[in-house]
Amino acid sequence: MMSRPGQPAAPSLHVFAENIPLREPFRISRIEFRHSQVMVAEIAADGHVGRGECEPHESDPALRDQAMAELWALSDHVARGLNRADLAALPLSRPIRNALDCALWDLEAKRRGTSVAALAGCPAPAALPTVFTLGIDAPAAMAEKAARRTAWTRLKIKLGGEEAALDLRRVAAVRRARDDAELIVDANGGWTMEGLRHMAPALAELGVALIEQPLPPGRDGPLADYASPVPLCADESCLDRQSLPAVIGRYAYINIKLDKTGGLSEALALADAAEAAGLGLMVGCMTGTSLAMAPAHIVAQRARFVDLDGPLLLAWDRTPAMRYEEGLVHPAEPALWG
Repeated sequence: MMSRPGQPAAPSLHVFAENIPLREPFRISRIEFRHSQVMVAEIAADGHVGRGECEPHESDPALRDQAMAELWALSDHVARGLNRADLAALPLSRPIRNALDCALWDLEAKRRGTSVAALAGCPAPAALPTVFTLGIDAPAAMAEKAARRTAWTRLKIKLGGEEAALDLRRVAAVRRARDDAELIVDANGGWTMEGLRHMAPALAELGVALIEQPLPPGRDGPLADYASPVPLCADESCLDRQSLPAVIGRYAYINIKLDKTGGLSEALALADAAEAAGLGLMVGCMTGTSLAMAPAHIVAQRARFVDLDGPLLLAWDRTPAMRYEEGLVHPAEPALWG
């Protein structure tokens, strides 16, 4: 869209993708990662640029490129002054919506000379303790990694998959290496109900504080009749407010991720709805950069469990980056986001 002489230029959209190597291979129950495929949306207007990042697909470059094309196709919407309310009405995938929603929040804050937290009616964010995540590996290797991360007193242990028989040994090894740490385990839907009934009492004995997504989404109905000795957290089973009713009575917590909710706007609304339903909050992430962590950090101010360690798994991060020190993740600088 062309602007007339003397008129301000219309907002413009820029999109790019990056394939960021991980520091080392990272395994969860269903896949091993060596790279993070992220996509960034930038909206420029009035001399300011708002940015948002998403991970449109965990591993398939073709699906990432398809998401890029879908995002570019929204250029005319952006030029006509797309706002967050307009965005909510468009039929988009959640990661694409997330990148745009976060870019719009960032742009509005910059244009108004304020912060996203203030715009959202949230307190100024403070540094938070975050977990450090251990990918699936041999028990001794996971214990060795845990022992090296002495500054991180909260650890998340990936479990499940074909080697689920080793899961208790993995947790026990990490516990021996770090008797001071709060432990969370995440099966990424890799267990059966029988496996959960076997695992949960033993995990309770090991002092595990939370079990994340033990069963595959859509197959967690039996949890309604199960009293777990360790609180359960829904991840893949809870995407946004539409999926919230199905997890009530099955889980004690939900894990809010902006790529699942479709952005900061829905994440904040989901947090309100979950708390009203008596559910506790965890805020998590994909393996993104600090640009993806910054908006999640605002929601995480309300969470009992915080999992925003994505940049620690990457070979490089944004400049400026979120600051990670002594187990804490600090708020983003305005030059990064917000």
